[in-house]
Amino acid sequence: MRIILVEDNARLSALTTDALRAAGFAVDPVQSAADAETTLRGGAYDCVILDLGLPDGDGMDLLSALRRNGLPTPVLLVTARDKASSVVDGLNGGADDYMRKPFNMDELVARVRALLRRHGAAFGITLQEGNIALDLAARRAVVGSVTLDLSRREVGALEMLMRHPGRVISKSSLEDALYGFGDEVSSNAIEVLIHRLRKKLAGAGAEIGIHTLRGIGYLLSERRS
Repeated sequence: MRIILVEDNARLSALTTDALRAAGFAVDPVQSAADAETTLRGGAYDCVILDLGLPDGDGMDLLSALRRNGLPTPVLLVTARDKASSVVDGLNGGADDYMRKPFNMDELVARVRALLRRHGAAFGITLQEGNIALDLAARRAVVGSVTLDLSRREVGALEMLMRHPGRVISKSSLEDALYGFGDEVSSNAIEVLIHRLRKKLAGAGAEIGIHTLRGIGYLLSERRS
């Protein structure tokens, strides 16, 4: 899942980005309303975390513009404004949730996950395919009774495939979901990632496997003999 974080405080942006990435999200941090608009035009995101006090304008103006342009992506506002009217204005202006600064990082992650669940039936707490279970809150995958030792991006790839079983996921879609725009991505990064994940699933006795459709992408379905 990919998130855009619009926050001009460099330290807070770095801390929030680290917390979200540790929770399994790909994060693209930007510092201004103009950068946010440009970035949102260039890619698909699952959630927007938006600070209201931006150096080039009010975050509420950006939110209004995004909603006028038809952006359906859930938006979580974060701000130091403590008046009740600010909360009301934010929610009435198109935000899906609101947090006051300073905030707890674990609560932020939980609220993001709750927003994603509310905006799509596929966003449950646990995904299950065959004998593979993926706990989204704990970011832990289990095959039968075997807990897999997976990296953050391996969990992210498995989550994306398990959300769309039997459907082909392109290499570019995986790259977009798993890597932020500041990350270095080698030409074969996804192939290597899928190879490792496939090997771990097979080694644990998974009934479901990852299949490669050359030049098209990857899909999760029953293992082939």
